[in-house]
Amino acid sequence: MPDTHPVHPVHPAPPVRPVSHSPDTGAAPPAVAGLLLAAGGGRRLGGRPKALLAHRGRPLVEHAARVLRAGGCAPVHVVVGAAAPEVRERAVLPDAVLVDNPGWADGMGSSLRAGLASLAGTGAGAALVLLVDQPGIGAAAVARLVAAYRGPGTLASAAYGGRRGHPVLLGAERWAAVAADATGDRGARGYLKEHEDEILLVECADIAEPYDIDTEADLSHLEQTTAPDIELPR
Repeated sequence: MPDTHPVHPVHPAPPVRPVSHSPDTGAAPPAVAGLLLAAGGGRRLGGRPKALLAHRGRPLVEHAARVLRAGGCAPVHVVVGAAAPEVRERAVLPDAVLVDNPGWADGMGSSLRAGLASLAGTGAGAALVLLVDQPGIGAAAVARLVAAYRGPGTLASAAYGGRRGHPVLLGAERWAAVAADATGDRGARGYLKEHEDEILLVECADIAEPYDIDTEADLSHLEQTTAPDIELPR
């Protein structure tokens, strides 16, 4: 079936610039945006893009985007790359902004840079970064990270038994430095390691499981039921 929703590749994302916010005037704090990285080609899965894997009867990217919205993130930006036309055709992503990453094959770092650049003009105070291949992380964990936001300098991460994992909350003041360090498949890893002492760890082991869908064996984590898949935050 021909793609009826053509992809419009973007030019390389402009540098992410530091974001400043005016002093508190009693208005609501800036939003925590959701940033879903869903551009990978699934090399270890035989070239099956993870965004399109079936989970609870629908593409996995739909589940992850709903998790971000249900956890309190707005807006939600979804970075796509491999099979982007098919994602647009098959996935129902209401209210999500799809961000093309033509350089997705260069690794996760390119998707993180593209996603942060797309959020630069939104006024968001932070980006909560979620990976599409972690369906064991639900809305309750996202909500805990959103609640950890204290301002545009916030740096927070979910933890599992005290060990840092995903998702990660990046305050807007940190985006430029994170993007500058995001190369290859390292994503924000290098920046987080360098700023380890500044990270607020938010324990989520009681409400989430941080497994990845990386190999054929991991596909057993995907569920075939079509039952509701969004847990209520607590």
